[in-house]
Amino acid sequence: MSRAGMLYIDRKSPMHRLDGSIKFLLMILWIGGVFLFNDFRIFLGFFLLGLTLLKIGKIKWSEIKPLFIFILFFTLMNSFFLMLITPEHGNLLTGSEKVIVNIFGRKITLETLWFAVTLSMKYLAVFPIMVLFIFTTHPTKFASSLNRIGVSYKVAYAINIALRYIPDVRDEFVIIMKAQEARGVAFRKGDADLFTRLRNYKNIVVPLVISSLNRIDVVSNAMNLRGFGIEKTRTWYGEKKYESLDFFILILSVLSFGAAILLKIKIFKTFWYPF
Repeated sequence: MSRAGMLYIDRKSPMHRLDGSIKFLLMILWIGGVFLFNDFRIFLGFFLLGLTLLKIGKIKWSEIKPLFIFILFFTLMNSFFLMLITPEHGNLLTGSEKVIVNIFGRKITLETLWFAVTLSMKYLAVFPIMVLFIFTTHPTKFASSLNRIGVSYKVAYAINIALRYIPDVRDEFVIIMKAQEARGVAFRKGDADLFTRLRNYKNIVVPLVISSLNRIDVVSNAMNLRGFGIEKTRTWYGEKKYESLDFFILILSVLSFGAAILLKIKIFKTFWYPF
């Protein structure tokens, strides 16, 4: 995280040189390409390519580890409830049924388990490109580039503020959690069972929402006092011109997305089940 409190990390790399709007388009096409398919092999390829781009962007593992753990936890919980609530979904996709275990009268099949694994890999395939965008894109430069391609400067500035305040909300979350722990509320493993700890998080949500609303009110008043939104257009202090690398990545992204559509139509038409 930068000294200004943003998730953006200032480093010298090809990914940092890319214009914010180009990286935003790359992220949109990447996510669109991932959600075209339902194939574990494709998702694994996206994930490995994403890790390569993170390496090129000089993003260290220690910097993204907390986010990765959060996403991994989310995907595992999502897969668990998927198998518990719709244990027959994989059977419908494959037309077969191989029962692994029976939980609470519900049959968990190999087909549904594989579908859950594939779905988890889909979420992980999106993770690297989102991290790359957030950690290598300065909010102000991104806002100016969005405005240059036709997005209203009010919308662009709203995105700028949102990116800037993500770390603040995270820090506020930690502060509230520590304050609740000082009052004896359990959040850590060993202090209480899993369901009690999950239920205790409601003690964080309400103060966090109130704090966020107060922060929004302060920022809104400050912007109103400065006359924000009166003019139809505005200028930007730090405006970056497109370079040859931007055009190359733009063309490559569009062509890759087109190739993904063709692959979906011609080859990877259905859910891939290897067993």
